[in-house]
Amino acid sequence: MNRPIYAIGDTHGHLDQLLEQIALIESDGGKDARIVFLGDYVDRGPDSRGVIEHLARGLVEGRNWICLKGNHDRMFEWFLEDEPRHDPHLWMGYHWLHDRIGGVATLASYGIDVPSDIRFEDLHAKAKAAVPQGHIAFLRGLKPYFQENELLFVHAGLRPGVALEDQSEDDLVWIRDGFLEHRGSFPWLVVHGHTALEQPVHFGNRVDLDGGAAYGRALRAAVFEGADVELLSPTGREPMVRDS
Repeated sequence: MNRPIYAIGDTHGHLDQLLEQIALIESDGGKDARIVFLGDYVDRGPDSRGVIEHLARGLVEGRNWICLKGNHDRMFEWFLEDEPRHDPHLWMGYHWLHDRIGGVATLASYGIDVPSDIRFEDLHAKAKAAVPQGHIAFLRGLKPYFQENELLFVHAGLRPGVALEDQSEDDLVWIRDGFLEHRGSFPWLVVHGHTALEQPVHFGNRVDLDGGAAYGRALRAAVFEGADVELLSPTGREPMVRDS
């Protein structure tokens, strides 16, 4: 029998909800439960710093955790480079500090204000000084995907018809078009976040665990035993909505 694997969707700075979901997992599977975090730890929510600190500390302590890279995490990582990079996948006129992206909330969690009259170079210098090196190392060390047996965990999805080793990181952290509408089978059940729904949904060939915590909805965790999937709640396991 396969050992259960747990997964948590997009956290977006909601440390309180993250801790609640980890507690549910540990109640179901014990302190050594294996958890895959699907990325997007930062932006929009109030405590991106706290989320990164908790996950980074857990990895250092040897917790049985796998942390994947989301597009928001990569934008934050790129902003913190010596020469900040802009993500070319963003729509024209958008950038990490745009109101709809949420980078301002992430910087606020590190005590950095973003007034309208600040120069970009000065803001970048403040961020470099404020963000701990351990947090930068955490962002750089995030994994593009995690695959085991019949399960593949990834932040955004996959390009259908492309071998796993040939998938581009841009697709792994950003893809929607070409993936969400794909109704054929994959070599695995693909477990992802990135596309916010009203609640997690099982689509037959994939499971979308992003229930919209970034938009005021609940962060959710799921348990996978082989191809069987259930959500966790304070009252125990419950079936997931299916749209197959």
